[in-house]
Amino acid sequence: MDIPALPSDVLERFVAIVGDSNVLRDPADIAPRLIENRGLYQGASPLVLKPGSTEEVSAILTLASETGTPIVPQTGNTGLVGGQVPGSSGRELIVSLERMNRIRDIDPVANILVADGGTILADVQQAAGGVDRLFPLSLASEGSSRIGGNLSTNAGGTAVLAYGNMRQLCLGLEVVLPTGEIWNGLRRLKKDNTGYDLRDLFIGAEGTLGIITGAVLKLFPKPIGHQVAFVGLASPADALRLFEKASNLCGTALTGFELMPRIGIEFTTRHIEGVRDPLSEPCPWYALIDISTSDSAETAETMVQALLEWGFETGLVRDGVIAASVAQQKALWHMRESMSDAQKPEGGSIKHDISVPVSSIPAFLAQADRAVTAAMPGARICAFGHLGDGNIHYNISQPVGADKPAFLARWSDINAIVHGIVLSLDGSISAEHGIGQLKRDELARIRPAIEIDLMRRIKRSFDPANIMNPGKVISID
Repeated sequence: MDIPALPSDVLERFVAIVGDSNVLRDPADIAPRLIENRGLYQGASPLVLKPGSTEEVSAILTLASETGTPIVPQTGNTGLVGGQVPGSSGRELIVSLERMNRIRDIDPVANILVADGGTILADVQQAAGGVDRLFPLSLASEGSSRIGGNLSTNAGGTAVLAYGNMRQLCLGLEVVLPTGEIWNGLRRLKKDNTGYDLRDLFIGAEGTLGIITGAVLKLFPKPIGHQVAFVGLASPADALRLFEKASNLCGTALTGFELMPRIGIEFTTRHIEGVRDPLSEPCPWYALIDISTSDSAETAETMVQALLEWGFETGLVRDGVIAASVAQQKALWHMRESMSDAQKPEGGSIKHDISVPVSSIPAFLAQADRAVTAAMPGARICAFGHLGDGNIHYNISQPVGADKPAFLARWSDINAIVHGIVLSLDGSISAEHGIGQLKRDELARIRPAIEIDLMRRIKRSFDPANIMNPGKVISID
């Protein structure tokens, strides 16, 4: 049955809220907002609304509730599971927070920053740096991703090991509910035991319970000493042993420990401009180690040298370099952060964003590699990520010369193989990218019935008309 389009008079009522100059109507202007980065999902929408205030967001959702109009919140459109893309009905309106990009307040004494939901992550980092503070969330997409989306997906990034993900980096929220009501929870308190923690319901909810329009974020003193090392290793098991030593030696100064395979280095040096192999001889696996200290540069240097000396003495480390400058530190991180993009020129890629207990990473990689290559001979496995917090991006590039559509058609059955191993190790099928459309049905299959029922009860309570980002995370149809 065809779904009727939204009446023109209803559309014009939405336009009137934000003003015609703050609406995208032309299909060519809307088109980039209808598809996500991997091209897996493409939707339809007649309008993109760009409110300039929390009150305008409230008015939009009030009208949406009255008219039964579905709303899809969108910030930087950098999500990887289709959570920010409308469906195909053509009835869903996109609400973009790009105009709501103010730093509302910053308090270096209390170590907090208050920002609009549409503030670009890099701008928050820069504002914190301007008062000699650090906002530690760091992502490859930090120049375009926005705080509301970072919170809605509970983003992790490269510094989770030391600072936690967005749930740990947020003290309070301002949220507009599907009814248009505004919840001002912009509390600046580290201790507040006054009932249910409503904040945590919205963080990670992917816009299905409301629109995050403001946030109180935690800041930290800027590190004084910072050092980055890159080492070659024989296996993930050796990387795990090195991580254990680094944790014992550096404690909270260990801010990053990233695992990368040889094929990932080959892809980045082949396809990413300016990237070169840091070591003279190839190794099967690599670790990028980041150390930040609060007292002096000498302490960071001493720690990294002691770690590498131990690694060479025990035979764990085959080769290694310590960055000699800030530029070299950035170059090493750029290589790691470019690894996903470097797979694109190699053809189709089947992605997994999984986590397992840190000590289970070698077992996971061994089991998954055997199962995937048995199911798909010639598959090129590029597994990399945050060994320190158990999050691996288990990406599979198509066999050389394979047909890309035929390869991608096997996405679901390869996911089932990998995720089955993850679940057998008490892991998670989504570590930091969220559920969106991509994993919604799988989530309903793998979680206990009571857990899914509780999620649906929460969704129905907040959004009984199912107008907030429908079809994402959890289905209540």
